[in-house]
Amino acid sequence: MTSPAQPVNQDPQDPPAPPIRLVAVDLDGTLLNDSKDVSDRTIRAFAGLPERGVKVVIASARPPRSVRHIYKLLNLDTWTINYNGALIWDEPRQTPVFHRPLAKGVARRIIDDARFLFAHVQVTCEILDKWYTDRYDPAITTETGRLFKPDVIAPLDTFANAQITKLLLLADPQTISTLEFALAQAHSGPGAPENEDVTVLRTDDNLIQIMDRRVSKATALQIVAHHYGVEMENVLALGDAPNDVAMLQVAGVAVAMDNAHPLVKRVAHWVAPSNNDHGVHAALQKYGLCD
Repeated sequence: MTSPAQPVNQDPQDPPAPPIRLVAVDLDGTLLNDSKDVSDRTIRAFAGLPERGVKVVIASARPPRSVRHIYKLLNLDTWTINYNGALIWDEPRQTPVFHRPLAKGVARRIIDDARFLFAHVQVTCEILDKWYTDRYDPAITTETGRLFKPDVIAPLDTFANAQITKLLLLADPQTISTLEFALAQAHSGPGAPENEDVTVLRTDDNLIQIMDRRVSKATALQIVAHHYGVEMENVLALGDAPNDVAMLQVAGVAVAMDNAHPLVKRVAHWVAPSNNDHGVHAALQKYGLCD
């Protein structure tokens, strides 16, 4: 087996990067272009990583079912980081290995508050790899919602008090703006009730995602790296959105896409070309992981 290569094409003023043994890659805005595809050159580059002794781990806000086609495309056999780190999923065995859901009852209280303010709000409850909702409106949905239909459509009482991995609220942008502020005030930060401190994250104009505050891609990546016997200094992390910042901060080598949020670029060791210009391939090439 070939040992991991040292970085190439590096600025002479940059300190030498450690050898890479694990690549953690975000999907939307990073590995995937705006058409939600992976370029052929990037697929070929990933195919050569096993012979270099390098693991590849997908780290996404998506659930397992929504990354599965990419996982198969890259011919992976590793754990995946899903829901921004609320779930670590063993895809070959189809089983969770780590799960940090919202505290019991929290999701229901947030849903009740949201529906009290705006009765039309769409509710999605993700529980492990299943989608539960009491209303299905394909006109207001997520990227995963464009690929899959709900597993369960039923009254809230049948599922909203379960251990919810991630709660999503969807509506028009004006409604979401009001909800973001109201829910953050009531359920996030110092003013939140005991055991109800959550992250209220607006990720699109029409979408709020809510998870346990302890959830992060960084924590999940550390668990995964330890499982594979890889030190964090030997991890290359690639991302584009604010939810990738902590992951990039704990990795030995951090790469942002050119289309990334300014916060992501600020913590990156290098800014790659955009997700529409083979940025992930360029990063693998720069750090000596492909020709």
